[in-house]
Parts: sequence; structure tokens; C-alpha cells
Amino acid sequence: MLSNIGIPGLVLILVLALIIFGPKKLPEIGRAAGQTLREFKKSTKELTGDVTEPIDDVKKEAKKFTDDLK
Repeated sequence: MLSNIGIPGLVLILVLALIIFGPKKLPEIGRAAGQTLREFKKSTKELTGDVTEPIDDVKKEAKKFTDDLK
């Protein structure tokens, strides 16, 4: 998605953001966006961990069972 923008597009977006929000507000917006992405990443890791932990436990039990049969 972002690969189609290119350097001139990024410059245009930055200039528009500076005009709309101003140089004082822009760092705050960037910081808030970074915190939001960090929270989203943390939540997705927790959700995938909740799903993959039981699967890993079952795999360990199955491996232990098959090792005991040998």
C-alpha cells in the first residue's frame, strides 16, 4: 500500500500535515500514533499467545506420549 506513494507523495503528505496541524502539534500526533501502534502490537501478541499456548501444550503432550511408546 505505501510502496505506491513514493518520495514526492511522502513530501506532499508531510507538507499538508504541517499546514493542517502546525509544527507544534505534529510531534504530539506522531507520539500518539506510535503509542497506538505499540498497544495494538501488544494486544495482538497477547491474543495470538492465548491461542497458540494450548496448541503448544497439546503438541508437547503428544510428543511425550509418542516418546513413551518407543
